[in-house]
Amino acid sequence: MRINNSLYLVDSFTSEPFKGNPAGVCLMDEMRGESEMLSIAAELGFSETAFVMKADARGIYRIRYFSPKMEIPLCGHATLAAAKVLFSESQLDKVQFETIKNTMLTVEREDSEIVMRFPIYQTHPAEAPAPLLRALGLTEFINCEYNSETNMLLIEIESSEVLRRLAPDYSTLIKSHSGIDGVLITAKSSEEEFDFESRYFWPWSGTLEDPVTGATHTFLALYWSKKLGKTTMKSFQCSKRTGSMTVSVEGGKELQIKGQAQIIFQGRLLV
Repeated sequence: MRINNSLYLVDSFTSEPFKGNPAGVCLMDEMRGESEMLSIAAELGFSETAFVMKADARGIYRIRYFSPKMEIPLCGHATLAAAKVLFSESQLDKVQFETIKNTMLTVEREDSEIVMRFPIYQTHPAEAPAPLLRALGLTEFINCEYNSETNMLLIEIESSEVLRRLAPDYSTLIKSHSGIDGVLITAKSSEEEFDFESRYFWPWSGTLEDPVTGATHTFLALYWSKKLGKTTMKSFQCSKRTGSMTVSVEGGKELQIKGQAQIIFQGRLLV
């Protein structure tokens, strides 16, 4: 399998091209320097680009994720995109990735879908600053919690219809909080097909809004599992591009994320 400097564009968490969350995937024989990977991610302009180095003697691929602004420790949609590329270019049905934080991620092919196994994180009660709420356009909320592993705030609101209509003032939002990487807004879904919905805003560390975010489900799935009394749920991210995934909380220790991805473009990095 030839992987040196191969570059792909993949739409994750969707069965349709040009929906879901686009990610860059760069397959390399050797990992590049951080500044160079950041420059490539900024040039591509996607919410994340995954840099994947060929499998080591253990058969494990090293993976690193960069937004246009910084390195991200864990990214669901870019992991899905990287696995989609490896599965499409080989006879593999299972791959393992090792992140910069030494987290081991197991990903398997299951017919037309891809199943990822991620860690599960807890949330803790937190304050929702009034300036942050105003910048988001929220006048009320049900609950606010914080996850330390991802440095994200979770804010639950009453209505998924309100969630879909949110139009944050990003210049004000970025000034409203100095200690988080992003804020996740979520609500119980009003659609029978889905259990809960979410939108993720992260002007502090990436783009303005992430279209579909796998990493938020490392704590969002457990949060809704406790509220709904369910272990397997259908999640919908109601961004402009939209996207969905099935999440399962297995024994409270491991998260299973199941979704689809579409390869849109394949090329070669020339620098």
